[in-house]
Amino acid sequence: MVVYISTQGAKIVREGRHLLVKKGEDTYHTLFTYKLRQIVIFGNVEITHRALAQIMRHEIDIVFLTQGGRYLGRIASPESRNVFLHKRQYSLLDDKEFTVKTARVIVAGKMSNMATLLMRIRRSRGAEIAGRKARDIQDLMPFLEKADNVDSLRGYEGRASAIYFEAFGAGFIEKQSFTRRVRRPPTDPVNSILSLLYTFLMNRVYAATRVAGLDPYPGFLHSIDYGRYSLVLDLMEEFRAIIADTLTLSLFNLKILQKDDFYEEKPDEQNEDTIETARENAADVSKDPIGWISGNEADSVVFDIPEQRMDETQAAPRATGKYPVKLKPDAFKRVIEAFEKKLTTEFYYPPAERTLTYADAIIYQSGHYRKVIEGETELYQPVLLK
Repeated sequence: MVVYISTQGAKIVREGRHLLVKKGEDTYHTLFTYKLRQIVIFGNVEITHRALAQIMRHEIDIVFLTQGGRYLGRIASPESRNVFLHKRQYSLLDDKEFTVKTARVIVAGKMSNMATLLMRIRRSRGAEIAGRKARDIQDLMPFLEKADNVDSLRGYEGRASAIYFEAFGAGFIEKQSFTRRVRRPPTDPVNSILSLLYTFLMNRVYAATRVAGLDPYPGFLHSIDYGRYSLVLDLMEEFRAIIADTLTLSLFNLKILQKDDFYEEKPDEQNEDTIETARENAADVSKDPIGWISGNEADSVVFDIPEQRMDETQAAPRATGKYPVKLKPDAFKRVIEAFEKKLTTEFYYPPAERTLTYADAIIYQSGHYRKVIEGETELYQPVLLK
């Protein structure tokens, strides 16, 4: 169970075997520690010493974000004791053949999912540009097999992503101000939501790598660097289109988010203090057919993740002359609830030979990746939209 705490000025305290989220004399939530896997905290939320000791005793992951959603850090359970697995991870970094082979399938999975989503947009919205860009991405796929180094693979991934976002805006029923991917700061509502959801996704993938006993730092597509969760960023790639991008389309197309839910943060403006309760009857984002993994209806703030560049160079944020666009507090809570609802969507996943939720799939893929590292499985297989 993952819990998000965003009420500014709240305090997490221990009462017996439970945790209480309080503000003043009011109790907002009762948390049962034996059910918790992760607590995500936004902004000004305190944790008492006794509560923190209880959280650490139960090895519950705590993620700290700013009130607007920027990642700050975490308190995690003890690292996996499997030093032999970690040694194997690091030793494979020097294996060029393994590195290229693994990076290739990660890029291929991401590109395949982007192309599939664009084709769905073409069919459902009648957007020919989406079909053209999907074919452009597919035309790049054969070059992956010819690439003999990771830098080339990163180049193809970058080109495919640029093509993808040229057509992504065609997936919205109502015209949005989105024209391209802008990360720091996001200057339109769509980019704000994409970055926020990528942050949420990163946290879930990080937790999954810890469940699998993997070291989150050594990756093969994203270059290793001080403090960079390269493995987490690698394993995120296949899920960006499947989870975050389809959910972004659903949030706007189902009118869960509208223009009035956003504001520009100018230097003289103050952040709003509290995040109140969300709409109890939010639309069910899992019902949007664009986001179904099978693709078959009959089967039925400044947000950003840290250090997400694939190469070693760090590009400076592009000056846009625009102010950051942020979510208002009640809309922010709606996005959190929609993300958690999205993760409960089920689909049949052949490699596991059973029905999985998206949340299960993230954990399953980390376990699958571990088998590749240990040599039990020859090649990593990303989750693919069909």
